[in-house]
Amino acid sequence: MEDELTISIATHADDAVAEEIRRLLPQLSQTAMFDREIFNRMVENESVDLFLARLAGRVVGMATLVTFPIPTGVRGHIDDVVVDELTRGRGIARELLTALIARAQALGVRSLDLTSRPSRESAIRLYEASGFVRRDSVLFRYQPIDSR
Repeated sequence: MEDELTISIATHADDAVAEEIRRLLPQLSQTAMFDREIFNRMVENESVDLFLARLAGRVVGMATLVTFPIPTGVRGHIDDVVVDELTRGRGIARELLTALIARAQALGVRSLDLTSRPSRESAIRLYEASGFVRRDSVLFRYQPIDSR
């Protein structure tokens, strides 16, 4: 019997969740570094929701929803969507995305953006199947030389 998948928003930055995030991050990006202080700030920030997918109590996926007001309305951005490679193919990312969209709608978000590397073809198919549309845009990034 498979364990039931649960999706929740982290409400406090406990050690167990921090360790699960630290374990998942290398599957998101080879350069991703876990910083406990930033993790604590993120969970405490009212504009950030860290969604956790659990099977049998173990975190097997996560995604972050950031919402913010600007002069044209409340906007949202999804970041750091990752599912443990051992549990992929079970619809966990889809369930996370569904929860993120529902939360964004409840918060009155006018638009919800995300980015994905072209090599992540299955993620792109999921985003498009979930109603996200590719935009004709140019992505810019400023990264200070001394950033850590």
